[in-house]
Amino acid sequence: MSKRELRKYLKSLTKEQLEDQIVDLYERFKQVKEYYDFAFNPNENELIEQCRFQISKEYYPIGSRKAKMRRSVAQKWIKKLTLLDADATLLADVMFFNIEIALTFSGEHIIRQESFFTSMYKSFDEALRFVSEKGILTEFRGRIEKIANDTWDQQWPNRNAFEDISDMYLQ
Repeated sequence: MSKRELRKYLKSLTKEQLEDQIVDLYERFKQVKEYYDFAFNPNENELIEQCRFQISKEYYPIGSRKAKMRRSVAQKWIKKLTLLDADATLLADVMFFNIEIALTFSGEHIIRQESFFTSMYKSFDEALRFVSEKGILTEFRGRIEKIANDTWDQQWPNRNAFEDISDMYLQ
């Protein structure tokens, strides 16, 4: 069904029928419920804290579990925040937090998986592009420089790439 057909269908419904359909969608689909809950009560700070907690659990799990260090968990939360249209500054904060917690972890543990460093670079690149597009790069300048410096200090295999891309955006 195209948007045009959908609009035509929706115009043919009475107000009560339309309300019933929206309530049905709200009850049936978790994403619709989350969207409306956030739209009418945008408690962004609580959501950001939940994101930070879930991301940090990947590196510092509660209990005696082993750290999984999955980038996909952070990406899932970033996508959710994007879909909910969260504030760009808060979203960028989560993006950089993901990299910073990974740096903290790698400073305390030896990481042998090359894919870890590659995925963190990809996250850094995406975060830099995001803050640049949103015009909030200067707000994160210090964090960007610290991330690039920390990768150098920890001798990450791709530290030159981190330095190059941060220099490119900060010039």
